[in-house]
Amino acid sequence: MNPALQGLITIILGVGGCIGYFYLSNQFLDKVLFPARGKDAGRNINRANMIRPWLFLFPAVFALGLYLGYPVIETLRLSLTDRSADGAFVGLANYSQMASEPKFWEAMRNNMLWLIVVPAVSTAFGLLTAQLTDRIAWGNVAKSFIFMPMAISFVGASVIFKLIYDTRAADLEQIGVLNAVWLSFDGGLGSFLFLRLTPALILLAFAGFMVYGIYISVKPYIWSGNERRGDAWWTFPLRAVVALGSAWLLWLSVWSIVSVMTGTLPYGEPQTWLTVPFWNNFFLMAVLIWIQTGFAMVILSAALRGIPEETIEAAILDGANAFQIFFKIKVPQIMGTIVVVWTTITLVVLKVFDIVFAMTNGQWETQVLANYMYDKLFRANDWGVGSASAIVIMLLVMPILVWNVYNARKEMR
Repeated sequence: MNPALQGLITIILGVGGCIGYFYLSNQFLDKVLFPARGKDAGRNINRANMIRPWLFLFPAVFALGLYLGYPVIETLRLSLTDRSADGAFVGLANYSQMASEPKFWEAMRNNMLWLIVVPAVSTAFGLLTAQLTDRIAWGNVAKSFIFMPMAISFVGASVIFKLIYDTRAADLEQIGVLNAVWLSFDGGLGSFLFLRLTPALILLAFAGFMVYGIYISVKPYIWSGNERRGDAWWTFPLRAVVALGSAWLLWLSVWSIVSVMTGTLPYGEPQTWLTVPFWNNFFLMAVLIWIQTGFAMVILSAALRGIPEETIEAAILDGANAFQIFFKIKVPQIMGTIVVVWTTITLVVLKVFDIVFAMTNGQWETQVLANYMYDKLFRANDWGVGSASAIVIMLLVMPILVWNVYNARKEMR
């Protein structure tokens, strides 16, 4: 059958089925189950009106239960059983085996690195481009080009970036953009400025940001005062996690500055970028940042345009410069939108699979949780450990979902 005809028939059957379901269910409710006639007409009408919303919700609830609820329960069951022993219950043995594998901890470490870098950089670039494109005449054209990667699949984007990172022998012409640029450096002043000084300054700025994160986290407990009043019980462990994570990243950034400034760089030799441990993770992250920046830009651009002009005009009259207006007037007013964009990208990062699978397949220390789960489920046929890793991913996503739902209900109230 022609795909276009098949799609048309699917649409007709789907829409027609929905219309038929709602019409026939209402007829059954009003004519058969609770008919509005006789001495109990009033009571039947009230009963029908109480049941009617559930008739409308039933298809969605059924679909969610079938395609979301049941798989979660079945995955949890599989994570507690041993497939090789005819589904024998083994308790937490699969989780114990998973925790003993270095690849799992490599995947956890890389996922945490993705969680820190990708949402932060995508949101920052999106906010920057939203601000700059709103100030130029051809801003809408620029936004279209920046948003265009959102229309590309993750696999398609991965193929594009594999060509950018492509490596050929030194005596052949390089088609990979990154290697073509790399071979233009010879160790002179330009090499020092672009390959040592610039990365060191970026890492130094990141280290300063981590110091600020530690300061904000521990400040209420060092200079305790009115700031701690009314704090919920969960703020202390949250601040502790943020402080410890920032301290670890601070140490990592300082170590990276030293290695960048003192390391020996192989000038004149094409590099296989995706096989360089640790740094290859950032080359993979660049793909997702390229895609998600457009999403962040569109949402934050709408938020920036919603800022009341009176607040900006008042700041200008008070003598504020462009940077003060942006960071002290605009950003605080759209902080809620920034957090929503950040958490949305975080959910995408937690489930990242396509990019890693298409570019490295988890080799060279680039493993992530979703690819680890795929390897266990469909390559090793180890349904127990694979299901256990799926449960771990779900547990990591759950707090963010709950937090988003909580904030949405709070705003509705």
